[in-house]
Amino acid sequence: MPNTKIAKVDHLGGIDASYQMPHEYDPSKPTLVLVNSFTTSSELYQSQYANKELNNAMNLIAIELLGHGQTRTKSEEWTYWDTAIMNLQVLEKLGISGKGKKVFVLGTSQGGWITVRMALLAPDLITGIIPLGTSLDFESERTRKHGCWNGPELLLPSINEWTTNDNTSSFKPSEEYCNFLIDIGFGKDCPKETRDYWVKEIQSNYAGDDGRRRVRMAAINLSDRDGLHRRLFDVKCPVLWLHGTDDAVYSVANAEEEIKLFVNSPDAQLKVVKDGQHFLSFSHPKEVDGALIEFVGKYGK
Repeated sequence: MPNTKIAKVDHLGGIDASYQMPHEYDPSKPTLVLVNSFTTSSELYQSQYANKELNNAMNLIAIELLGHGQTRTKSEEWTYWDTAIMNLQVLEKLGISGKGKKVFVLGTSQGGWITVRMALLAPDLITGIIPLGTSLDFESERTRKHGCWNGPELLLPSINEWTTNDNTSSFKPSEEYCNFLIDIGFGKDCPKETRDYWVKEIQSNYAGDDGRRRVRMAAINLSDRDGLHRRLFDVKCPVLWLHGTDDAVYSVANAEEEIKLFVNSPDAQLKVVKDGQHFLSFSHPKEVDGALIEFVGKYGK
């Protein structure tokens, strides 16, 4: 992907961490880290890269998770905690975090779990977090009673298909899988050019045996992740949770319950966006970007 650069960090014995910055880093501004959703890439935030007002207010850097985009490591085993550590190392390597620097983290869906993990691992470095369309539980029966999807059931056929010792040099995710992700993330009625772009992007990025191994581990992480409820007590930074009413994966009802668990945050608020999809920064960039400018402006001085 020509829009990304590589930062080499030492976690897991060495990671080539892929990141995208639409503009040169300005140390006088606060920084917003963008964390993409399951099997997408940093291109998820194209609308934010194009917003001049947003870029004037803050630095943007999107870091692609382990198993996603162009990020690579020799280790075939990793979790969301490893991505959070990697992200912190990337910020340090690039000179973006540290004393006197304001760093916020926004994450879509699985990216929301990374925002919390980064705040837990580096409370002195993370100024605030912005989860979008997420759930902070494991894939539990509690979340399903609140109208969330059944992730393990939906992902199991793909995980089984992608688990093999056979040579899979000709592998690529099926169009059925790509359209499933697009339907639940961007919405069934998303523009044709969006659908065509992401089918091509997903199939290209996860091609071959290496692609199969990465998409398999990404799916296992999503299905089998640990919950964060007991740890939310330890989050002490401001939290702005944005959630769409038309989110097909995680419900507003679940978000309303979980935002209350940030009992030690000085300001934990949930903003619900009417008609918003799961990938909220795509479906409603105006509302998301406006909320970001207000939130980062308030706490990033």
